[in-house]
Amino acid sequence: MKKEKMKIMVVDDDQATRKLYAKILKTLDGVKIIEAADGQEAIEKIKKSAPDIVLCDLEMPRVDGYGVCRFLKSDPNSELSDVYLIIISARTAKEEKIRCMNEGADDYITKPVDPDELIARVKVGLRIIAQLRRTELERRRMFQEIDVLLIQEGGCAPGYNPVTAFITYHLEKMNRAVYGAVEGFKSLVSGKDEDFVRLVYDPDLYKKLDYIPGVFHAAPLSEWRGAHLRSERFRDFVKKSLQRKAAKTIKGRNVKAIIAIGGNGTFKGIQAICELIPSSIQTFFIPVTIDSDIAGTECIGQHTGIEMGSEKLRCYMADARTHKRTYILEMMGADSGFHALHSCLGARAHLAVLPNSVVDHKKVAEALNEHDGCVIVVAEGYKRKERKRKGLTMNAAEFFYQELLATGVEIKRRVVCEPFSRDIRGAAPNNQDITLAQRMAYNVAQYLDAGTSRLMPAVLAGREYAIPFNEIHTDNMVEQDLLVLSDRLTKT
Repeated sequence: MKKEKMKIMVVDDDQATRKLYAKILKTLDGVKIIEAADGQEAIEKIKKSAPDIVLCDLEMPRVDGYGVCRFLKSDPNSELSDVYLIIISARTAKEEKIRCMNEGADDYITKPVDPDELIARVKVGLRIIAQLRRTELERRRMFQEIDVLLIQEGGCAPGYNPVTAFITYHLEKMNRAVYGAVEGFKSLVSGKDEDFVRLVYDPDLYKKLDYIPGVFHAAPLSEWRGAHLRSERFRDFVKKSLQRKAAKTIKGRNVKAIIAIGGNGTFKGIQAICELIPSSIQTFFIPVTIDSDIAGTECIGQHTGIEMGSEKLRCYMADARTHKRTYILEMMGADSGFHALHSCLGARAHLAVLPNSVVDHKKVAEALNEHDGCVIVVAEGYKRKERKRKGLTMNAAEFFYQELLATGVEIKRRVVCEPFSRDIRGAAPNNQDITLAQRMAYNVAQYLDAGTSRLMPAVLAGREYAIPFNEIHTDNMVEQDLLVLSDRLTKT
């Protein structure tokens, strides 16, 4: 196969100079010379077929060297930004060179041009371009086929990053290659190379591959907060058309296995994909959610969430006692209210109001007057549909307070309502969640190696087992017996 020639464009309004540069450059092997009489002609030719190197005079009519530079380099995401640009100018001032380099020029040669220097500078450009092309080819090959793909969605929770690191570690030991979708299901819909990263745990392997764009060292993630792979929920993914695009990406990249990580929304998303992809693609789900909205198992993030939530409530309890006031606080808990309930119990707050709570508001209002200081926890999902139906923008704590006022009982203590605070999402995962992440990552790796599919690792009361997808429930209701303990306000 004949090797394609490198294209070099010479841009100069002086024909004799242009011909001289072209003659010098023709001594190079494997190059094709293109000429342009000024910047405007150069831009028109580049639009039709981009060269590899542009050798451009600075001072020209119509469009000068700065104009050519801006055309090529103004958009760093454009393919034209990869064109190697050498500016040639009679201006020797340091400021001119700096300005050109700031505009994006890759090199700057001052006139009169020495032929040997010109050849040497162009050879440097050719070597850089050749290296970039090799790197790009390696990148394309790396992402052409994906072995194991991690997908993360939903609200951030402590433990996303550690479980990602642990999965990569265990699968790498099995000689599997691990990839991650940069923005969850949205990346699958887009399906470009840059929508994925190659996760590498072993430091020696990472050193060998880190020159390739898109390779990420996963080992440090074991101690990182938050989620390196985007975890914001892609709400449009409920559309079948987008789900089909995601499935097409999975099949087009010959994905061998998928591990989805997140809460109930993530599980519903991967369930939808399972209906559109071959059953030969192994698929798993790992629950990571503060509100523990997956039934039958502990969820990574719930332990840190309760610990942080309880500590925040203890601070409010102390302030409520000190200033003799009532705090009504919105906390996480969209459906079951797990986080709000257990944070309330951990801090010994006075009342937990959950999404499905039946509350005697008059009794609560009367009880507030009997306490010098009080803290009420309201789950964010409390009467959410009713608030939405009425077009109310107030948070759950404010809505509950309005319900208390509507009883007609005069509340004599000062009441302060505060919304849900998202700092819990970014908390460092505690030892329980780190251990849970390790257990679930190891078990998923074992399931995958055994050839099974469509399973979720579960840990409950110290027991480990697997739950098939068709038995997973996302309506994890709180234990009714605990509701009695969560009311120290109206119970005697």
